[in-house]
Amino acid sequence: MYLKTPSSPHTHGANGLSVVMLRVVYALIPAIAAYAWLFGWGVIINLLLATVTALATEAIMLRLRHRPLSPFLKDGSALVTALLLGIAIPPLAPWWLIVIGAAFALVFGKHLYGGLGFNPFNPAMVGYVMLLISFPREMTTWAAPLSLSGQTLSFSQNLGWVFSGTLPAGVTLDSLTSATVLDTLKTQLKLGQDINQISASPIFGAMGGTGWQWINLAILGGGVWLIYKKIISWHIPVAMLGSLALISLIFFVIAPEHHASPLFHLMSGGAMLGAFFIATDPVSGATSLKGRLWFGAGVGILTYIIRSWGGYPDAVAFAVLLMNMVAPTIDHYTKPVVFGHRKGPDDR
Repeated sequence: MYLKTPSSPHTHGANGLSVVMLRVVYALIPAIAAYAWLFGWGVIINLLLATVTALATEAIMLRLRHRPLSPFLKDGSALVTALLLGIAIPPLAPWWLIVIGAAFALVFGKHLYGGLGFNPFNPAMVGYVMLLISFPREMTTWAAPLSLSGQTLSFSQNLGWVFSGTLPAGVTLDSLTSATVLDTLKTQLKLGQDINQISASPIFGAMGGTGWQWINLAILGGGVWLIYKKIISWHIPVAMLGSLALISLIFFVIAPEHHASPLFHLMSGGAMLGAFFIATDPVSGATSLKGRLWFGAGVGILTYIIRSWGGYPDAVAFAVLLMNMVAPTIDHYTKPVVFGHRKGPDDR
């Protein structure tokens, strides 16, 4: 007598790829809402443009590679890349900047390596860094918080600026923009000012930049929810934020007049977004549990080094891409030993 048993696998997890990607999107919604509330409609336009471009590019590349469109367009990976890139681009950026960045991320960050699962670098950060190096003026023109600028563009007025570069009468670009807190901190320190003098600027809040601190808190909440739902593990976020806090604390204790506090570094720039949504990419990051700790710690330390002594105010994208390069080596030396075996000479 034979048992009629279906072929393996016999158990199925609830977290399929599309479910995982959809939950990542859900986790980003509070931060997107806070961003739009505090800085205006620009981020929504960014996200719409990035999403349309990413999905169109995904479809074109799948067609060129003779792959079926429906399964890959529905898996949500292109959508998540678009959302991460759209959040990272300044909300007053021209339309062509977003289109170029999203297309580049999908083509050169994903499909030229063989598609999802084969990309050694985070696609969103590939697109972001390309834009930052190629178009530094557009990528550093950040909107001022609405509470400080006193100027608010309607959705249609924001569209007019994005697509035609026109602003309403009496409104200038300078009145809508301001330097970020990380850029201001780096510039003013080089001019010989100390932290107390610099932080007196109204763009500095209690924890980070005015407005940005609340966005980072929303990202933190979304990231904790992802850990609770087991979409990501705690290893990379804790290691990244912990190493960033530790190294910034050391320099803050040594010279508090020249180095910002750990809380400032955690709540400014892309630290929270990088820790929970970018460095945790399961394809381009380390995969072993011990390796994830090393990977996250490396991202945090590199972020502080580049912020403090590098040429860019925020450094999360560069730190993630640099650690993407060494992720295979980290996995090689931190892979767990197969049960019943001992470590060989090549594993040490």
